[in-house]
Amino acid sequence: MRAVGGNADFEADLPGHVQRVLATCLQARRDEAADLDPAVGSAVAELNDFVLGGGKRIRPTFAWWGWRACGGTANGPEAEAMLQAASALELIQTCALVHDDLIDESDTRRGKPTIHRRFQQQHRDSEHTGDDTQFGMAAAVLLGDLALAWADDMLHSSGIPAEAMMRALRPWRAMRTEVLSGQYLDVLGQVNVDESPEAALKICLLKAASYTVQRPLELGAEIAGARPEALTALRRFGSDIGVAFQLRDDLLGVFGDPAVTGKPAGDDLREGKRTVLIAEAVAAAHERDDQAKLDLLHEVLGDPLLTEQRVESAREVLTELGAVAAVEKRITELTGSAMLALHTAGLDEPAASRLAELAIAVTDRNH
Repeated sequence: MRAVGGNADFEADLPGHVQRVLATCLQARRDEAADLDPAVGSAVAELNDFVLGGGKRIRPTFAWWGWRACGGTANGPEAEAMLQAASALELIQTCALVHDDLIDESDTRRGKPTIHRRFQQQHRDSEHTGDDTQFGMAAAVLLGDLALAWADDMLHSSGIPAEAMMRALRPWRAMRTEVLSGQYLDVLGQVNVDESPEAALKICLLKAASYTVQRPLELGAEIAGARPEALTALRRFGSDIGVAFQLRDDLLGVFGDPAVTGKPAGDDLREGKRTVLIAEAVAAAHERDDQAKLDLLHEVLGDPLLTEQRVESAREVLTELGAVAAVEKRITELTGSAMLALHTAGLDEPAASRLAELAIAVTDRNH
């Protein structure tokens, strides 16, 4: 389904136009689902509410500016097609979030119950037979898969030319494999207790940097027919900013305000995530031979009943060990490296300036 808009000024409210495209597409998919069975239609309605109910639309925004940086038009039919292709990234994001919340057994997302918890509650309210937890898990797996399938549908029906589609499929395919590989390594890291900074950084690169910034940028650039040197610069910029984005997310996962982030304080600790922040702290504790701090970190990681008091103790240890400062330093260095790549690439304006603004926005944030 093609987006509407003619000569609309997409850049005046890019997230709003992404929302419009998604709403149109998802309404059509909900109608199709309801024709199959009313129960399927109701389940799809929950998925649609999740997609449309929040999110900063970071990935479509980077894809759009990758397109504009390499000669893509700001409006007209080609821009409308690009907008739909970029919006498809939000459905990959939906799949990742729904499954990630299930894997992590998270209760909330964006301040609301996660998909598996919603369906678990539906099971209870309806007094169905069987296990409500299993039902919630099954529904989340299936709806996450459905979002991923719809993402492919949305890209292929976007209306971008066949030659551009062939170029776009390279980063699109790579991105899907990378994010799922990163997710698996994240799960593996929580059970084999690999606490090295190298392992944490690889997960960061695959699970976050690739599909948050680098591949969306490449997607837009490839659709526009980017020069090889421009692609190289965007890859470097995207990789560095993507890692910096995730490092900021790691800090917010421990130090963020729940009223702003929409998730309970210290959730990353409860889930036992071996982030770069944790890896830096563990390495520092070993280097200082500080067994007390190392023991505290190991005690809080993966404790689902972690209290706010223990979360605060962990925050103090992470700060005292220099892990917070080390991560902040990495963010600063990566942002500087990304800006250098951007400023030497000779990209079209206003895209180059907007990408620089986005880089700061996603690495210096509180949610």
